[in-house]
Amino acid sequence: MKIRSVETMIVDIPFHDGGKGEGIGPTTWNTLEIALVRVEDEDGFVGWGEGFGYFVTDATKAVVDRMIAPVLVGTEVDDVPAWNLATQKRLHLFGRYGVTMYAISGVDIALWDLKAKRAGLPLHRLLRAEEADAPSPVPFYASLVRYADDAIAPRVCAQALERGFRDLKLHEITLPHVRACRAAVGAGVPMSVDVNCNWSDAFARDAIAPLIEQGASWLEEPIFPPEGYAQLAALRGHGLPIAAGENWCTSVQFEHALAAGAIDFAQPSVTKVGGVSEFVAVAEACGRAGVPLLPHSPYFGPGMHASLQLAAALPGVRQLEYLYVQPDAWLAPLGEPGEGGTFAVPEGPGLGFEPDPDVLARYRRA
Repeated sequence: MKIRSVETMIVDIPFHDGGKGEGIGPTTWNTLEIALVRVEDEDGFVGWGEGFGYFVTDATKAVVDRMIAPVLVGTEVDDVPAWNLATQKRLHLFGRYGVTMYAISGVDIALWDLKAKRAGLPLHRLLRAEEADAPSPVPFYASLVRYADDAIAPRVCAQALERGFRDLKLHEITLPHVRACRAAVGAGVPMSVDVNCNWSDAFARDAIAPLIEQGASWLEEPIFPPEGYAQLAALRGHGLPIAAGENWCTSVQFEHALAAGAIDFAQPSVTKVGGVSEFVAVAEACGRAGVPLLPHSPYFGPGMHASLQLAAALPGVRQLEYLYVQPDAWLAPLGEPGEGGTFAVPEGPGLGFEPDPDVLARYRRA
């Protein structure tokens, strides 16, 4: 497929979570910032991708505009993983990970969407390269923002369960806040805890027993740095599974983590890890190591649709993450969750993502 054009855009959609918008990001967080990539080939097929955004969408867009698009336009791309690797090599001077890889991820996703559309197949069928029955709906858990409030967080937990989700993930970083949420939902609800690298090794080790008492499903990113593989490995084997990976880029970092025995669950993020190409490589490495995937997927654009397609294509994926907030609009609605907090996998060609032009026009800022 010969690439005619590469366009980037930033869409900012306000959301509501019932809290103060404080706790995880560098400033108040109440807007979904989506870095979109639109790739068109000479036959008029269009692929959509998403590079990791939140507070860095402008930087992600700049990398695509200045360092990827000028080289990509006019070239033939048939082997997307080969394009990805060549681009990583060309841009390694600007950082192997972080924003450079977020930009590569967005373009890679768009190229896979384009390739699947040219083939007339949903991405999951293109990746499996075999005939198969329609995929089952993909299970999700409701991922709450950090509230740091003993009244709001338990109330939102109950709301998520009422909406149909069966599993919850907290981002609270104190044990009393975790206990308050457990008291609100009862003992039978699966509930994991993600502290975003906020604990010391010693605190994390001491917190394991109380979290087990609270029925925690897993402990996510307990310590800093996120790539502290040896420290993570030391926390395993004490009765509470350890999950990490949303801040690791490329299969290289995951292979290092697997070699160190750092994780019980791997959490690649398709908009960060290097797109579909690197996500598949991570899944293959985890499959060889016998480590299941719980991908990071708190997205409302092509990143979510790509995650759905990958979950349908890869048997190692157990569950996806649904950021439990209420956006003012959807670029491409997923609809309400089905029984048990599941979402159907789009069966149309490509990712199944086509942005609503009115929403795009209203919320696009760059």
